[in-house]
Amino acid sequence: MTAEQTSVARLAMREASAADIPGIVALCERVYGTDNGYTPEMVRGQLAQFPDGQFLAEYDGRVVGYCATFRAAEALVMAPHTWRSITGGGYASRHDPQGDWLYGMEVCVDPDHRGLRIGRRLYDRRKQLCVKLGLHGIVFGGRLPGLARRMKRVGSAQAYIEAVRGGRMRDTTLGFQLRNGFEPIGVLDSYLPYDTESLGYAAHMVWRNPKHAEHPLVKQAQGSGRFNERVRVATVQYQQRRIESFAQFGTQVEYFVDVAADYGADFVVFPELFTLQLLSVENAPLSPADSIRSLTGYTQPFSELLTALSLKYNINIIGGSHPTVMPDGDIHNNCYVALRDGSLHVREKLHPTPNERHWWRIVGGDSAQIIETDCGPIGIMVCYDSEFPELGRHLADQGALLLFVPFCTDTREGYLRVRYSSQARAIENQCYVVLSGNCGNLPGVNNFDIQYSQSCILTPCDFPFARDGVAADTTPNAEMVAFADLRLDALIEARANGTVQNLKDRRHDLYSVQWRRKR
Repeated sequence: MTAEQTSVARLAMREASAADIPGIVALCERVYGTDNGYTPEMVRGQLAQFPDGQFLAEYDGRVVGYCATFRAAEALVMAPHTWRSITGGGYASRHDPQGDWLYGMEVCVDPDHRGLRIGRRLYDRRKQLCVKLGLHGIVFGGRLPGLARRMKRVGSAQAYIEAVRGGRMRDTTLGFQLRNGFEPIGVLDSYLPYDTESLGYAAHMVWRNPKHAEHPLVKQAQGSGRFNERVRVATVQYQQRRIESFAQFGTQVEYFVDVAADYGADFVVFPELFTLQLLSVENAPLSPADSIRSLTGYTQPFSELLTALSLKYNINIIGGSHPTVMPDGDIHNNCYVALRDGSLHVREKLHPTPNERHWWRIVGGDSAQIIETDCGPIGIMVCYDSEFPELGRHLADQGALLLFVPFCTDTREGYLRVRYSSQARAIENQCYVVLSGNCGNLPGVNNFDIQYSQSCILTPCDFPFARDGVAADTTPNAEMVAFADLRLDALIEARANGTVQNLKDRRHDLYSVQWRRKR
């Protein structure tokens, strides 16, 4: 990228205010009809009782989602109750400023905007509020819209919940809540008597704050505002295949982004130089250097594609790498990171391989900074960069808990250099390292090398982590996606009290790495 551009976000998540009352009421009428929605007085009461707990989603200036919440004591929320009794008739009048649980009294989404994961975003905002306030968790009564059709078959609401939980039946509402980390602890009778689809029943749902009463070091990290307890990562082992246009390339990328988002991933990672696939569009008989320079013409549409997909699918995208012409005319191998807030970040490969320098005339960058994300700070090491311990340590010293390594290797030997080096970076920096590589070949395409990869997600080697230091692995040279849930609080605790404490035990009196200022 040679210039920064800013566009206005179309979808905004924010706290509701009194000025939003007409829009919220109109939304509820679209969702529930005129007889069952909230009145302006009810919404005004919710805002008056607990203004910090009312969120909305706004798309192009129109309210398309609403989330209502209040605080309550554990004795109240865990006891049998109805929606009307616990919400004070919809006014949130039972809000307790000292309550140790959040009660979710409402989440509704405009039917015309249900393809933007607005419900998920509202649930996430509620969870973030719970963590911020240090509360025990979130409780609510969840509808069971498939119960009426299956009651004769299952016999009870509890049996229906267990069938859905066990995967023997499907319920769109309960399934959504289970996928978002909520667990049923019982059944609430006569929760919403007029809910005929649920026969008046509701699942008594709980989400427990994973950061409540954790290790003291976790609390310290929480206070920084840059910490998530669990991060789900998806790494794509990308199959190179012939394509006829950039649009076809974009369709393939979107497929994997969609899959990763559907599995609830916070990050999806693509390989280094996976845009080499675009050489097959024209397949021009160019020299290696000229072919790479021709790829730089896709830089703008490529970066725009990543930004659009990150917003559409609510996921952070590590966009592998792509050759880019810099302002001085040099070509750098840059990693493009599109965050789900719509921002785009570029990180340079610092160490081109001898072949990259000789055949493609690629020049190394000269800076390495972390990227602040909604899941904490991350670092990028592109392929060969992983084989230099100074870079991983530099990123870890800046606070990175996750290092992403897009790579492109042609032989098993080359791949193992990257993998073994990345495992070492995970151990010595007590961090997670995620690798993503290409597989497949394109015979007859000029300047396209053979590929070898086995993408993986690596951990430190200590008791809280995967037995072999591998959280997820793939079959060599087969297109697939690997997922792993990575606990960041385990890293914090391991750095302080692990069996070994590599970062803490460095001999600063004997050695140090000095990073030069950007020239």
